[in-house]
Amino acid sequence: MLRSKSGLAAGALLLAATLGLAACGSDDSSTEGADAKSLTLWHYEGPNSAMGIAWNKAIELFKTSHPGVEVKFEEKGFEQIQQNAQMILNSDSAPDILEYNKGNATAGLLSKQGLLTDLSDEFTKRGWDKKLSASLQTTAKYDEDGIMGNGKVFGVPNYGEFVTVYYNKKMFDQYKLAVPTSFDEFTKVMDTFVQNKVTPLAVGGAEYPAQQIFYELALSKSDRAFVNDYQLYTNKVDFKGPQFTYGAQTFADWVGKGYISKDSAGIKAEDMGVSFTQGKFPILISGSWWYGRFASEIKDFEWGTFLFPGNTLHPGSSGNLWVVPEKSKAKSLAYDFIDITMSPEVQALLGNSGGVPVAADPSAITDPKNKELVETFNKISTADGLAFYPDWPAPGYYDVLVAGTQGLINGSKTPDAFLDEIAKPYLENLSDLGK
Repeated sequence: MLRSKSGLAAGALLLAATLGLAACGSDDSSTEGADAKSLTLWHYEGPNSAMGIAWNKAIELFKTSHPGVEVKFEEKGFEQIQQNAQMILNSDSAPDILEYNKGNATAGLLSKQGLLTDLSDEFTKRGWDKKLSASLQTTAKYDEDGIMGNGKVFGVPNYGEFVTVYYNKKMFDQYKLAVPTSFDEFTKVMDTFVQNKVTPLAVGGAEYPAQQIFYELALSKSDRAFVNDYQLYTNKVDFKGPQFTYGAQTFADWVGKGYISKDSAGIKAEDMGVSFTQGKFPILISGSWWYGRFASEIKDFEWGTFLFPGNTLHPGSSGNLWVVPEKSKAKSLAYDFIDITMSPEVQALLGNSGGVPVAADPSAITDPKNKELVETFNKISTADGLAFYPDWPAPGYYDVLVAGTQGLINGSKTPDAFLDEIAKPYLENLSDLGK
């Protein structure tokens, strides 16, 4: 559903009140907090997800190696942190370490505002730079304007991610459908489901999934130069050019053809994922972060994945970042925790739980299905096929794209109006940056 400004304000005030009641960090006043007796840690991964499993193990290992230090773990929602991070990190209620979304509009913006600790020295001292490929380091570094790819290190990713297509093998077999290898074959598969009164795609229009489908469609007409222009501001972007025009028009056509239900405009990502696990939809286009959870929760049918047919570029990047707020009272402990998440033990657990580790020994990934996931990511990354995410370029862009794709789903916006709507804040941000 659309968020009203008053709703956001109320949510922010409620969160602030909640944070004010919670103890955070330690009373240690030293710069790095080496003698701190507690570490307050936030993340928004479900306990059954690959990251949740791996990070819970990291917490155990941290406690063992830091006797006498209390870990105050608080699980937050993605939307909760997405909407309120600036307010939280600018307050005395900031945690000591948290998971945060990467990209110009999120980690880049906070780094520009001086709310994140510069991790550059730790990055080299602890050897994290040797464990992360150059492409994965793109999201860790931000310049003085908050643009990713160069500058100081403000966050450390310990997993990779990409958008892929999940499919229900039982439903495919029911209609004698093969895995599509081209875009035309993909649409024919979805046509078959529609003809049999089955909506093909599980979609969460109220959050990130719908905009990632739009971006996949735009990427089908794109190359690396276009991605760099859009994400890194290398050159000006024409929002009425062939890439975004095709993405918007085809997305709207998919709604008209019944591939995407109009009801999905109000569906959240969690409900989308649950509907797929329940076997209600044959196809779900979303991130590798669902992989471990689907492996754990789907019991009634076989499922598999394939990359968006025909694309050489895919939404994806390093995973979210571990960031250390500038107001953290336990920075040394935070660095130690990051180091543990990069350890062989935790990286192997991440891979064997359905995640995409960035520093694991491939031989340590024993599950064939999980090994396939890691190999697919490595294939995309090696081929320079990671195209980041559509909401990264401008502050507040996530909500703009959510509202825009909701409009395409419920028919309240034409593709042309949608493109005008998403162009405005992007171009305003360029102007603010003097570009």
